Amino acid sequence: MKDLILKLEKEHFLSNSEFKTLIENDETESSAYLSERAVEVREKFYGKDVYLRGLIEFTNYCKNDCYYCGIRGSNSFCERYRLSDQQILDCCKTGYALGFRTFVLQGGEDGYYTDERLVALISEIKSLYPDCALTLSIGEKSYDSYKAYFDAGADRYLLRHETADYIHYGKLHPKELSLQNRMQCLYNLKEIGYQVGCGFMVGSPFQTTDSIIEDLKFIRKLEPHMVGIGPFVPHKDTPFKGFKNGTLELTLKLLSIIRLMIPRVLLPATTALGTIDPLGREKGILAGANVVMPNLSPVETRRKYELYDNKICMGDEAAECIECMKRRMKGIGYNVVVSRGDYKKD
Repeated sequence: MKDLILKLEKEHFLSNSEFKTLIENDETESSAYLSERAVEVREKFYGKDVYLRGLIEFTNYCKNDCYYCGIRGSNSFCERYRLSDQQILDCCKTGYALGFRTFVLQGGEDGYYTDERLVALISEIKSLYPDCALTLSIGEKSYDSYKAYFDAGADRYLLRHETADYIHYGKLHPKELSLQNRMQCLYNLKEIGYQVGCGFMVGSPFQTTDSIIEDLKFIRKLEPHMVGIGPFVPHKDTPFKGFKNGTLELTLKLLSIIRLMIPRVLLPATTALGTIDPLGREKGILAGANVVMPNLSPVETRRKYELYDNKICMGDEAAECIECMKRRMKGIGYNVVVSRGDYKKD
């Protein structure tokens, strides 16, 4: 197994059968070696720095009806909200004072936020905080819309592809949504000039090892600057409420594999990891991740942005979140840094 891991580190890719062997292998010693190699590669480019992203969940309205998501359009139990522009700016102000230099505006696909509204908001944030990076995570848009946001000052865009297996995609989404369009959006974002992030859920319903291999092949082809993966966690008000969580072990293994595939990638240890294991985010960093995303959203709205059940950090103020994160990272020998935390080019 070590030979396969070293081959992945050297060539940044494996054949389908080799990926399958590596993914399905459950030897503790091999998993530890995989993490060890991933950490060494990560430290070559980023040292022991962990980058903060300040997450602002500004709307939980969504026109889509993805079967796994707690804010899906047909969920009548979801208490909807939108933050005002001033509330969003207040979140940025608080975050900036605490040391955040990247803000992530995340929301459902909410038609209220026209291009005009978003461009004005992006321009305002960038004028107030020109030394900060602004990331958007607001779903599928047209090429022209993405271009308008970029021209207004947006730097990065997160758009999880969710699965690169067409059959699997159809089992997670209603027929109005297509994997082909999702992938085209990602290529459009790269062409425009964004730092681009894709990603998928680990252990989502009907996922197979072959599905995961398709994800890895797509990621290698796209060569994104960021990859966000986390375990699937069900939500009680969705069709997938009875399914089991994705596992910590497989998520950590895939974090390490992705680090070896794309050595310079920005790789979050997600909130979902911390939801299924009290030390999940620390374990993610020790598997090769180098980004954490504390929540800057107002405490009173966080429970309403519930993509899955039992999400952590619902009641902590932003200052508490960042101090907690600093302690956690220091406890495993890493440093939370005040930086935009950009992708490191060649």
